[in-house]
Amino acid sequence: MGGPFAPWAAAALVLPGVLMAAGHAGTGDSLQFHIANFNFETVQVTWNASQFPAANLTLLYHFTGDTAYSRCAHYILRRGRTAGCLLAARGDLILSLSLWDGAASLFNQTLWTSDFLKPSSPTHLSFQWHQDSVTVTCSNLSYRGLLYEVQLRSTFDSEWQSREEEACHVTVGGLDADKCYFLRARVRTQESSYGPDTYPSDWSEVAHLHRGELRESCQDRAFSPKFVSMSTAVVVLTLLLLLLFLWKLRSVKELVMPSVPDPKASFPGLFEAHRGDFQEWIHDTQNVAVPSKVEPGEHACVLEDAPGVPLPAAQAPARVTTPVAPDDAGHHGRPRSPPPPGMDGICLAGFSFGISDNSYVTL
Repeated sequence: MGGPFAPWAAAALVLPGVLMAAGHAGTGDSLQFHIANFNFETVQVTWNASQFPAANLTLLYHFTGDTAYSRCAHYILRRGRTAGCLLAARGDLILSLSLWDGAASLFNQTLWTSDFLKPSSPTHLSFQWHQDSVTVTCSNLSYRGLLYEVQLRSTFDSEWQSREEEACHVTVGGLDADKCYFLRARVRTQESSYGPDTYPSDWSEVAHLHRGELRESCQDRAFSPKFVSMSTAVVVLTLLLLLLFLWKLRSVKELVMPSVPDPKASFPGLFEAHRGDFQEWIHDTQNVAVPSKVEPGEHACVLEDAPGVPLPAAQAPARVTTPVAPDDAGHHGRPRSPPPPGMDGICLAGFSFGISDNSYVTL
C-alpha cells in the first residue's frame, strides 16, 4: 500500500474493544485504542494520548474498496486536544486506521468493524399478558446473529429473571397477576457470529406491568394479601412469646431473689425522725408502754367493789378511794405517805408503788 499508511509498521495487540499499539519512537509508552461500531451506522475510535499532552494527533482511515486514505472529519476533543474520531460506517467492512503525530506514525491497524459491534436498543416494545406469563415483542434489527434478551423482576425480587430468543418474541412464565413487575430488554450478539469483543446494546426503558396493564410505576412497598396475613400471624405469635417470656422471667426472679421488705414499715420513725440511726431510735422507743402520769394534787387509786376485797381493774365499775397504809394489825388506818419527789405513785391491791419516767408495769 502507498501513502502515509504502512500496515504492520508497528506491532499491535487486539484486546476486547481495545487496541494496544507499540511505543512512539522507542519510548516504550503504549497507546490505547478503543473502537465501537454502533449498529453498523457509526464507528467511534478513541485513544488515550496522555503521553502526548501537547500534540494534536491525526487519524487517517479507509474502508475496503477505497482508493485513498481520508482524514478524520469529526474529531472528539478533550481539553482542547484530539482524543477520538467519529466515522460513518458502511456495513460490515474492513477498516484500516493510522494515527500520526506530525510526520511520525504512532499506530496502524486493520480490522473488521463487526468485531466491535454494539447493536441498537430494542424499540417499539409491546406486552401481551396471559394467565401466568407475559410475551414481549419488538422490532427485529436488519441483521442476523443476534439474541433478544428480556429481564423481569417483581417488587419482591432482588434479582432479575432473564429469558432470551433469537427473535424479538420472548415469553416469560411463572408470574403472579397480583404482583407488579419491572421489565426491560436489550440485544446481544452471538459469539459464534461476531466474536468475543462485541458489546450488548443499552437496556430499553424500564416498563411497569401490573395485572396485565402498563403502569407509570410500581409501588416498592406493595404487599400481597397472603404476605400481609402471614406477617400479621408472625407478629402476633412473637408478641405472645415475648409476654410469656416476661412472665416466666418475673416468676423466676421472685423465686431466686425474693423481695426485701421496706424497713420503714417495720420501724416507724427510724428514718423520718432519727435519720436511720437505729441506736437512737431504739433508745427513744424502748419504753413503749409508759403509764400515764398522775396530775399534781391527785393520788393513785385502786379499784374495789366491796370493803377489803380488791378487784382487777378489768372488772369495771369501781369507786375511787384514797389509799391508806394498813397498820400492824392489818386494818386500814392512816393514809399512805406520798411518793418521793420526781416519782409517780400507783396503787395496786392495797399496795402503793413509786415509779419514775423510765419504769413501766406489766399487768
